[in-house]
Amino acid sequence: MKLLSVLREIELFSQLDDDSLKEIAILCKEKSYHLGEIIAIQGEEGEDILIITQGCVEILVNDPNYQDIKRVVANLGVGQIIGEMGLVDHGKRSATVRAIEEPTEVQIISYEELIRLCETNTQIGYLIMKNLAADISFKLRHANLITS
Repeated sequence: MKLLSVLREIELFSQLDDDSLKEIAILCKEKSYHLGEIIAIQGEEGEDILIITQGCVEILVNDPNYQDIKRVVANLGVGQIIGEMGLVDHGKRSATVRAIEEPTEVQIISYEELIRLCETNTQIGYLIMKNLAADISFKLRHANLITS
């Protein structure tokens, strides 16, 4: 199954065995976007994780100096994930996400369903939260190196 091979490559799910990945796959709902279509909007409530399984997206943030200007800060492709920080803080989206390839397909996993799985299968929950903490740590260290 294509989805399982993509899930195997995602750092958030690293160290999960195939049975655990199948439990994650059951939570996934596929959605397709056209070129230029907005997938998520900065400032909206985040309710799910998005996994790119086909195509590419650009990550845009509002320019603090110009209200109507958005700045591209990254491009993400197959196997990359959007919205994982919401698992920790349930905060608003920190960026807008737009499809830049035709088609762009994502798998959507509800925070609520993923948290429920983590609570009922503590091995899955432990590994996902451990991987999430490692990702946050990496990003903080990287950001500190850039600003130092």
